[in-house]
Amino acid sequence: MGNGLRYRIHTAFARSNLKPRREPYWHRISSGLFVGFRKLPVGEGTWIARYRAPFGRQQYRALGELPGLDDAIAIAMVWGQSKKAEMSPAKPGVATVESVCKTYVARLRVRRGEDSSRDAQGRFERRVFGTPFGAMVFADLRSHHVRDWRDDQVIEDDDAEVVRRSKDSVNRNLTSLKAAFNEALRDQLVETDAAWRAVEKFPGVGQRRSAFLAPEDRRRLLASCPRDLAILVRTLLLTLARPGEMANADVGHLDVAQGTLFVTGKTGSRWITLSSAALRLLKAQAKGRGACEPLLTDGDGLRWSKEGWKRRFKDAARSAGLSDDVVLYTLRHVGITEMVAGGVDSHLVAKLAGTSTKMIDQHYGHVQHSKTREHLDAVRILSARA
Repeated sequence: MGNGLRYRIHTAFARSNLKPRREPYWHRISSGLFVGFRKLPVGEGTWIARYRAPFGRQQYRALGELPGLDDAIAIAMVWGQSKKAEMSPAKPGVATVESVCKTYVARLRVRRGEDSSRDAQGRFERRVFGTPFGAMVFADLRSHHVRDWRDDQVIEDDDAEVVRRSKDSVNRNLTSLKAAFNEALRDQLVETDAAWRAVEKFPGVGQRRSAFLAPEDRRRLLASCPRDLAILVRTLLLTLARPGEMANADVGHLDVAQGTLFVTGKTGSRWITLSSAALRLLKAQAKGRGACEPLLTDGDGLRWSKEGWKRRFKDAARSAGLSDDVVLYTLRHVGITEMVAGGVDSHLVAKLAGTSTKMIDQHYGHVQHSKTREHLDAVRILSARA
């Protein structure tokens, strides 16, 4: 048993000398399990237990007034064991969250093809497979498990746009998870969808990409960037890669002979076919460097990181007179928009960008419609007098 803050709450005398406050005085029992004493302005005070699952948010249970710490620990340990039991691995042959998701991916591949199944597979590999949540017995699932799984994925950041994109991504993960669970419901593995029906998406975070940089905006931005940042900006515009994918890329991932770049990121791995301009730029960065060295580096010769580019890009964007909603990720949006507007097939754009054709159609369909209208207007089906 950990010693934690025991000396502060182990006797009635010690507790009587504590200052009243809302936050309990905590004592650690074991990994993830705590018991706390809340000193009140009037009366002796109350006890509370706290437990955090390996993947989820903290859970609390009020224990009320008790004679002492040992009594609180005894009750908290029983409650903690029940929480851990909910997360215990399933016996062989028993459906788990992971097995349900794998079944769904296999059926999705048959029904809708490789692209749709690959998207779901990638989401489950990142958030379900090999996790305590994935190991749960599917029939034992409760809504608070799904809610904790959802909330634990949200990135905490002082940049509202980062949080919005994070929640938007979580919503897509939740959609795939619910689809897998609904498939299991149809297979009668459970009798009700109560465990996930009440867990809703985050509202108002799926806005269509609005920030766009016209050619003149891009020129001003590049002129405002230091040389190392300008190279990163050019690369993102030319490749459709995510910032993190380029940060992960090594020199050895560039295949000069084939004109391709191998990238790895949140959606898995893929080869990007490079334009001539992109290939020239990356060849220059790789020259004279080892295969295991980062392909792109900052001014200190270090691999790029979010902490390294975030503030510097914001400063460059402001110097260029761009709006505050322009972030490094905006460059990927600009590149995709230009490709779609240039008439590149949405399936090819999705393949290069490492996303689904559904996402391209959903967020960039308005660009495709405008381009299609230009082609239609050029066709003389009827004479001008008709």
